[in-house]
Amino acid sequence: MSGGTGADGHVPLRVASYNIHTQRDDTVALAQVVREIAPDVLIVQEGPRRFRWREKSAALARSFGMVVAAGGLPGLGNLLLTTLRVRVHHTAYARYPLTPGRHLRGTFLSDCEVPGARFSVAGAHLATDPVERPAQARLLKEHLAAARHPLIFGGDLNDTPGSDAWRTVAAGLADPGDDECPTFSCRAPSRRIDAIFVDRRITVVRHEVPDTPQVRRASDHFPLVADLLLPADTGLDKRV
Repeated sequence: MSGGTGADGHVPLRVASYNIHTQRDDTVALAQVVREIAPDVLIVQEGPRRFRWREKSAALARSFGMVVAAGGLPGLGNLLLTTLRVRVHHTAYARYPLTPGRHLRGTFLSDCEVPGARFSVAGAHLATDPVERPAQARLLKEHLAAARHPLIFGGDLNDTPGSDAWRTVAAGLADPGDDECPTFSCRAPSRRIDAIFVDRRITVVRHEVPDTPQVRRASDHFPLVADLLLPADTGLDKRV
């Protein structure tokens, strides 16, 4: 879903959020799934974050027909991939306090632009530990408050709608997902723990959780896809 400003003054954008399970599954199927989705913006959880993370992130992006825009090691596995239609102006990172013996986690927040519109994108992957998650969600929400433009968030919350962590992150944002449509696991779908949340100034045209044989081979999570209409930025040409 790409193109310029529509007749109604909105700019289309296709966004996907995907926990790729550190590429431990069928990587050929993974690439096919993302290429079929054809997002402008892909928010990745469990992307490369260790040895040779730059090369691995670049190779992953190439397999999708995209480029690395932010994340990787600085984002602690949260990765922002885009098409060349998207320009990233600035990215800020935040890390949550490390509990000894646990996994270090964090988030990124990027200020982005497509022709005719500005928007912000954030990605995060909260802890599997129920004791850690609520505090991480509060820190994440503080980080999201710094967004300069209408916000798009994609992440694996490791918790379900109605939980403290979910309510904290979703507060003030639109949640277009369906509670009857689980996002985990691909082998035995039972829980909705992944989400795309958007600023209420953004129109959600369509939200989908694709389920195909390729999807079930590609990762242990289903991808999330949202077709959005961004509010046009009428002052954009004066600032560029």
